[in-house]
Amino acid sequence: MANTKRIGILTAGGDSPGLNAAIRGVGKTALGFYGMEIIGFRDGFRGLVEDRRLKLDKTTLAGILTVGGTILGTSRDKPHRMMIDGRTHDMTEVIVKNYKRYGLDALVCLGGGGTQKSALRLHEAGLNVITLPKTIDNDVALTDATFGFATALDIATETIDRLHSTAHSHHRIIVAEIMGHRAGWLTLGSGIAGGADVILIPEIPYDVEKIAAAIRRRSESGTNFSIVAVAEGAMSRDDARAYNAAETRKGKARNQKEKHAAKVDIATLEAKHVGNTLRLAHQLEQLTRLESRLTILGYVQRGGTPSPADRLLATRLGSACGDLIHEGVFGVMVAARGDRTEPVPLEKVAGKRKIVPPNHPWIETARRVGTCLGD
Repeated sequence: MANTKRIGILTAGGDSPGLNAAIRGVGKTALGFYGMEIIGFRDGFRGLVEDRRLKLDKTTLAGILTVGGTILGTSRDKPHRMMIDGRTHDMTEVIVKNYKRYGLDALVCLGGGGTQKSALRLHEAGLNVITLPKTIDNDVALTDATFGFATALDIATETIDRLHSTAHSHHRIIVAEIMGHRAGWLTLGSGIAGGADVILIPEIPYDVEKIAAAIRRRSESGTNFSIVAVAEGAMSRDDARAYNAAETRKGKARNQKEKHAAKVDIATLEAKHVGNTLRLAHQLEQLTRLESRLTILGYVQRGGTPSPADRLLATRLGSACGDLIHEGVFGVMVAARGDRTEPVPLEKVAGKRKIVPPNHPWIETARRVGTCLGD
């Protein structure tokens, strides 16, 4: 596609380390290697709707490789469900109109699972779309890794390292809540790397009695402290059964009324789950008679300078994105495959989630070194 002259780029969803590195990778390849023009849209898909844009050039891209966040800003707005003047609107047609008005030949969307679905909708609406996989959760399907994960893994691991000191000194259970609603990659990886004694992830529902028993065994052997790494989406067996049953009802719903009822049940269960890690800390204190303290890492995991691994991955994916645009390959996500990249059709990615398999090597490793996984 030698005629491609102008491309748009935006970042959507939560911020993540490596976004600026990816923007730079796309931009430098498109500008310097292929002579394209680049327009950045502010605050995700909303910028494309509200005509909030800026020209990206060598000056704009200079010095952003090591900067956290995104120079374009981001939002969780979806093209088909955007809040305008207090009401939800489908802005897909407006985006298509603006894409044509700006004379774009391609639109690059940097984001996680939700962004892949939004990008697919725009591709189906006739736009030349290509995406890059971004999220600290590492749960985007069909890519070896997402940029943002390596940095968050470093931060979470360092936090667990530091928590060992106070846990040991005060003979406490320290419960560390780590990000990850539906996938446990970050908690599992940092838990293993940081030497957590208990690791709880969404993929393995836990039994609090078994966790307490594992901690008591440590006390009986002379180790009167424990580090418990918990993904924010980790659930007890009872809660997981209720949630899975509601999801099954939703999938089997024969009409909108049944589907709505299932959605209400899911929303109720999710609301009930808020504060679950704090309740778990209290339960463990009662069951083990050891003082328990909770640390919630929160947005610290997404902030700051991206790690060298994330800068490298984001730059590789961004550069490959520029190549694919030049070749006229659209409707794909640029996936990491070992040291190489591969375009994966968006229809194979959208709506899918990469979760931790029960037989994954990291799971086996955790069990081999005596880590309690709550089951």
